[in-house]
Amino acid sequence: MDVIKKALQEGRRILSEHEAKKLLASYGIPVTREVVAENIEQLKEAATQIGYPLVLKAHSSALAHKTEKDLIRIDIRDQAEAVEAFHEILEKMEAPDKAVLVQEMIKGKRELVVGLTRDPQFGPCVMFGLGGIFTEILKDISFRVAPLEKHDAMEMMKEIRGHKILERVRGMPAADTDALADILVTVGRIGLEIEQIKEIDINPVILQESRPVAVDALVVLEAPESHAR
Repeated sequence: MDVIKKALQEGRRILSEHEAKKLLASYGIPVTREVVAENIEQLKEAATQIGYPLVLKAHSSALAHKTEKDLIRIDIRDQAEAVEAFHEILEKMEAPDKAVLVQEMIKGKRELVVGLTRDPQFGPCVMFGLGGIFTEILKDISFRVAPLEKHDAMEMMKEIRGHKILERVRGMPAADTDALADILVTVGRIGLEIEQIKEIDINPVILQESRPVAVDALVVLEAPESHAR
């Protein structure tokens, strides 16, 4: 993958969110529509292309975590709000390359997490669980060693304590578990096919009605020397 080759050539071990989603999208995983904007004109063009409401996030090759640094603005409703948020984010950023990721706002109350970690003994292991702020608090997750078949992914979804969140609840439709299973199987495939990937963290995967969409993503790469071993 070009984004991985580019990152390693630049001495980076973490893909930007935009790069990570490009990788996921190339494998057919549904991600948010988004555009990187470096100036106000690009911001306006992106907003016209995507449509309001929007989410604006700091974008930099040197930036992995944005929420803790107050570098995200959500539910932006018009151009004036977008321009103000754009300036606020750039002023707060401490990075050599500054830009803003202009992203469609995915509306949904149910947040999930899908991930991958490369275990020294077992190799790529796929993770599924409750996402958003609940990932660290509840640690309600299940694991499988890649490769996964669809029935493995379905079993993973049933194993978490909060599995009923995937059912029809409080007027919300049941999750498209087939689409979720496809994401889990695909993440395992990515781990098997791209050995330079050490970790994948897709959090949250938001259910927009029933459809899962990867709203944020982090990909960590192996250092070449550790990969060689």
